Amino acid sequence: MILRGASFSRCPVNNLYEATAFIVWTMGAVYIVLGLWPRLRFLGAFLSHILFGIGIFALMPTLDFNPAAVQPAHEMRSLHAALTLLACGGFGLSAASSLMLLTQEHNLKFNKLRAVTSLLPSIERLEMVAGVTMVAAFCLLTLGMISGSLWLKSSKIVYSKHDPIVLWTVLIWLFYLALLLLHWKFGIRGRRFARYAVGAFLFLMLTFWGFFLLSPMHHP
Repeated sequence: MILRGASFSRCPVNNLYEATAFIVWTMGAVYIVLGLWPRLRFLGAFLSHILFGIGIFALMPTLDFNPAAVQPAHEMRSLHAALTLLACGGFGLSAASSLMLLTQEHNLKFNKLRAVTSLLPSIERLEMVAGVTMVAAFCLLTLGMISGSLWLKSSKIVYSKHDPIVLWTVLIWLFYLALLLLHWKFGIRGRRFARYAVGAFLFLMLTFWGFFLLSPMHHP
């Protein structure tokens, strides 16, 4: 990623392959930091499966199209892309924490001894991590949308508000906003919150590539 970025003089997110690889890198890098907390180190057992699946998808040859077709370098564009994809990585970590929460709750419900002796953190701690990482990712996505608007205003790129990736981003932002409001203001917690977090990230990853390819602005 460093070599690609240096060769283009921009953030290496010029096509769907690079964007997907950036998400994988983000989730892995943040996990390394969280892994310094011993009680969260077990998160890697869940996160590794997610990263493996996304990584295999990123290796599809058609996703890495000719870099000569990318748009001209622009600082605000690189910032917009980096913040948006960092947000996707944050949502992925929130989903991994939620998977751990669902696993621990299942163990407590059906096999109390295994839950007591396991290395998984408590349900309360997992819910806290899932919520905090989701808030951080939501803030990054908001900043990414703002920087994207500033980039479009300062450039000569003609775009439509009905561009598929723009509509998709707004939809994701609204969904996570609603989920956070339900969690912090209306008491949606535990298993229900975890299921929504996992489902939201699955929807994000399963639809991101399709809307990216349909967007004339991001996939010329």
